[in-house]
Amino acid sequence: MQAFENLPLRTERLVLRPLQESDVDALFAIHSDPEVMRYWSTPAWTDSAPAQAMIDRDLAQTSKDHLRLGIEVAQSGALVGSCALFGINAVCRRAEVGYALGSAAWGHGYMHEALTALIGYGFGTLNLNRIEADIDPRNAGSAKTLERLGFLKEGYLRERWIVGDEISDTALYGLLQREWKVKP
Repeated sequence: MQAFENLPLRTERLVLRPLQESDVDALFAIHSDPEVMRYWSTPAWTDSAPAQAMIDRDLAQTSKDHLRLGIEVAQSGALVGSCALFGINAVCRRAEVGYALGSAAWGHGYMHEALTALIGYGFGTLNLNRIEADIDPRNAGSAKTLERLGFLKEGYLRERWIVGDEISDTALYGLLQREWKVKP
């Protein structure tokens, strides 16, 4: 990943860094957990091939259309999740945000800390004007995370996703650069 500058991002407890070959097992563990993938746009992974493919895509990337960073706990070096800005539209200065956190890391405030850094990078270094999120409206934890960061619920799309045999809706959230305030 050569396209983005000023990486990794560091917070009080985390390092947000590009994924690397050694992350395959940790990524598989996160994305094979049915609890983590409950509201994801794909089913839980059943083998490590998607993890390897994700890392390979990121390592080969030379454009600036997406930025995925692993969420590493600084003290232990454990990869506990990932967060991304994707669908980056340089002309409109817009991107979508996505994220996943291993269930063992839930309840520690890691995602809020990671997304605060990522969104700050998006509005600062990348000079984005707007960041959007598309979540399953049943995912109360994700909605709470976004709202705590200042995102506003802007829309609702019925039966937008079909994952396996389950049809689900989408709640659309947005945050503008001028509304962004770093929150503790």
